[in-house]
Amino acid sequence: MTKVLLIRFSSIGDIVLTTPVVRVIKAQWEGPVEIHYLTKKAFRGILESNPAIAKVYTIEKSTNEVINELKAEGYHYVFDLHHNLRSARVKSGLKMLSFSFRKLNWEKWLLVNFGINRLPAIHIVDRYLEVLKPFGLTDDGRGLDFFIDRVDELDGLDFPVPFRSGFTAVGIGAAHWRKKPREAQYVEICKMIDGPIALLGGPAEQELGERIAQSFGARVWNTAGKFRLGQSASLLKGAAVLITPDTGIMHIAAALKRPIISLWGATVPAFGMGPYRNEALDIRLQADHLKKRPCSKLGTNCKYKPCRCIDELPLDKLPAILASQKGL
Repeated sequence: MTKVLLIRFSSIGDIVLTTPVVRVIKAQWEGPVEIHYLTKKAFRGILESNPAIAKVYTIEKSTNEVINELKAEGYHYVFDLHHNLRSARVKSGLKMLSFSFRKLNWEKWLLVNFGINRLPAIHIVDRYLEVLKPFGLTDDGRGLDFFIDRVDELDGLDFPVPFRSGFTAVGIGAAHWRKKPREAQYVEICKMIDGPIALLGGPAEQELGERIAQSFGARVWNTAGKFRLGQSASLLKGAAVLITPDTGIMHIAAALKRPIISLWGATVPAFGMGPYRNEALDIRLQADHLKKRPCSKLGTNCKYKPCRCIDELPLDKLPAILASQKGL
């Protein structure tokens, strides 16, 4: 039995983007293989429902919390899909053959700071899969996975009556505010949408969702902070389309093969983080007329004061896009 360890500490979307690596190892490895995964405690739930993963190890702050347990496992190989100082400490402690993905920090720095694009036209998922090449394992073309625990599966009866025959989902969460529309823009988006709207987000977006919803009555259902992540994913399965910034729920929707209209602020799809192999619908709206984008690697900064990357999102294109989607 070959035992392997995968490392990706965060965040929701990034972990979902590693699922093809998990699936390919399990399906194509020569002989029996047991897959373990190391991540942060907050993201355990994303991985525990994946049937290809035998064990999930987690940390809160330091890899010292689990390094002795990892040493006792006797891994044959480590696949480092985070490639940072923390994962380097794990590899150093385990002292075994490891493979790390290409992070391309230098190329991203050039693009952010000087507008010089030396990034390869390749999605980060395909860079993750490159770590498997020495073993002859190849991309199976199946895209992302997201497994929903049975306790998180929602039935149509869990939805308000107007939502049982379909709705539009709108993601209102993002780790950094320069990646997502402002409150007034979300209200504008909701005005452009015909029919019921479900707002998706975490506890940090609950109050924002309530403020957005209050102008629309029962037509807008704020689920932000009221559902677990798996429940939000289950809800997505009933959505006609998801409108969302570049965030974890976007990648979950891609895994579930849902139509996606993604909104890009200070970050850009050129970083290789757009919806992966989403054949249902993949439309990306961004302020292409602005010359200084991208402004940062993660959406923490903006070169415009105020943040024109967000303020000048071409939301006027949404009605025509939604109308065309309705006719499909």
